Amino acid sequence: MEGSPQAPDGLNSPDPLALDAETMREMGYRVIDLLVQRVTTLSSEPVLRMATRADMEARLAEPPPAEGRAFESLLARLERDVLPFVGHFDHPRFFGYVPGAGTWPAALGDLIAAATNIDAGAWREAAGPIQLELTVLDWFRRWLGLPEGAAGVLVSGGSAANLTAIACAREALVGAMSPQIVIYTSDQTHSSLARAARHLGFRPDQIRVLPSDQSFQIRPVDLVAAMDVDLAAGRLPFLVVANAGTTNTGTVDDLTSLAGICRERNVWLHVDGAYGGFAVLTERGHVALAGIELADSVTLDPHKWLAMPFEVGCLMVRHGEALERAFELHPEYLQERPDGPRAVNFADRGLQLTRSSRAIKVWLALQTFGVDAFRAAIDRAMDLTSLAQRLVDGDERLDLVTPASLGVLTFRRRGSPGASPAEVDALNERIVGALARAGDVLLTSTTIGGRFAIRLCVLNHTSGEADVRLALERVADADPTAMNVGDLPRLSTFPRSATGRDAGLDLTWLRTHDWDAEHLRAVRGFDTVSDEQAIRFLGAGHEESYRPGDPVTQQWAYARVFYLVMEGRLSVQIDGNEVNTLGPGDYLGEIAAIDWGRDFSYGRTATVIAAETTRLLALPAAALRQLMADVPALDREIRRTAALRLQTR
Repeated sequence: MEGSPQAPDGLNSPDPLALDAETMREMGYRVIDLLVQRVTTLSSEPVLRMATRADMEARLAEPPPAEGRAFESLLARLERDVLPFVGHFDHPRFFGYVPGAGTWPAALGDLIAAATNIDAGAWREAAGPIQLELTVLDWFRRWLGLPEGAAGVLVSGGSAANLTAIACAREALVGAMSPQIVIYTSDQTHSSLARAARHLGFRPDQIRVLPSDQSFQIRPVDLVAAMDVDLAAGRLPFLVVANAGTTNTGTVDDLTSLAGICRERNVWLHVDGAYGGFAVLTERGHVALAGIELADSVTLDPHKWLAMPFEVGCLMVRHGEALERAFELHPEYLQERPDGPRAVNFADRGLQLTRSSRAIKVWLALQTFGVDAFRAAIDRAMDLTSLAQRLVDGDERLDLVTPASLGVLTFRRRGSPGASPAEVDALNERIVGALARAGDVLLTSTTIGGRFAIRLCVLNHTSGEADVRLALERVADADPTAMNVGDLPRLSTFPRSATGRDAGLDLTWLRTHDWDAEHLRAVRGFDTVSDEQAIRFLGAGHEESYRPGDPVTQQWAYARVFYLVMEGRLSVQIDGNEVNTLGPGDYLGEIAAIDWGRDFSYGRTATVIAAETTRLLALPAAALRQLMADVPALDREIRRTAALRLQTR
């Protein structure tokens, strides 16, 4: 039409991102060849190859190209400069953290999902992939023993599932965020719980971190006692997080007992089974996880024991409608509704609106191999962990710390005769570091009872007996004289006790204190503190006085005050029984002062009462944590003391 504006030339130009069919096939074949080569030769590669940031920048830091480069040369760069510098979680000798070894059909499922670019959020646009996900979720429901009305959603991993679970429970039982609600969890619970709670708006005093027993389980009696204290104070218990396979030791909580407590009190029970949940497929795993079918929600991680490539996690909810009530939201630009009453929009079950189809890889792998193959792989992993325990028990150079539980055990290398605990810890830490640098075996560490422990986790379906034997031999054969253990200070013997808190009483008097650096250095563990550090630390404190019979702290109360005993004597009581006394030069409150995660910490684990007129120096937990960060020797001593005192329970 005369006078109409002319369209820019670019509107009719060819697609600048298009490739012809033959080029796509050629690129795909090259990628598949690269991946098959990697998978089939992985066992001959290092488990871990590390690099510095400077090394990586020298290889890869560059501006993006204005014009395209040959795909073959780019694959070559990936092979040379990127893919070698990783920890191979799917390597048969990767026994650190909670490893994961995917399967080839599942990897191809990921490729299909990525290449088809499906948005599996809304039924109208993804009826096929969504029904596939519903099918997979129903398999999981049946394995767990959850009722017909249970529902779920596939997410990125266990961390996302735990966050989704807390949000769902809050919406189901409370609604909008309330400052009165309280979560209860074990000190063995995964750190993702702390991260999720913090970002959902929970304050530090709204998370009850309960000390685990000598089997690393939550004590039901402690849970009840903590709930009773909170109810008496006008707070509302609403969520308990139990563990079905902890990361530290593989421990499973007494799920049946915890479920009974929660049902009696109308509290939501969430079970974090990210690591161990799929053990229910095996006979012994089903026994170990008894009670998981009673949970209100369960976190699972198919990219762990179900051998799926990263990322895929899962949340299952007993009353499935609670998921959609928690997350459903339809603004004016999302008014299109599903076709039919039973259609599902997964965008209404979680945080993601646009979401990939994670179900394709799960379905494809399970269909290709069959459930029995996965059951056999899980059984073999547990068999290998039991073998590892027998090998540790039979080697006089090694000590078992915690026995095999599911696929985890912890152990350590024995020190030379006369070596202090600190020296043995340092030796084991250096062994773990040396193995990582050597690259043929990867083991990671944890802290058990305040002591450094080496942690072995058998999860990969690729691992065999020879791999486990080699890992233990590497630790047992390490030469202590080559480890530069050093002349570290010996671990002091501390009185066994629990911790305390300013109970909010009307104190006899309150004034500034008269302690200086020399007074502080006389306290056990503080001897390496400098004058400047002492002045800064003591400047944050104030003195408190208590008469005989005055409570300084109350068991299960929340507070983060750290106390130094200046004068007098204190009685430390747990459940009404005296377990220790403290006097001048002792301290209390370190357990609650130390962060469990993201500003969350233990409540008070004991009641502390003045046995005679007592003067205490009260300091904020933050001041102690800063001093511990500045003085590593103090950090070690405080944490070991806390661990010893927790063992008195």
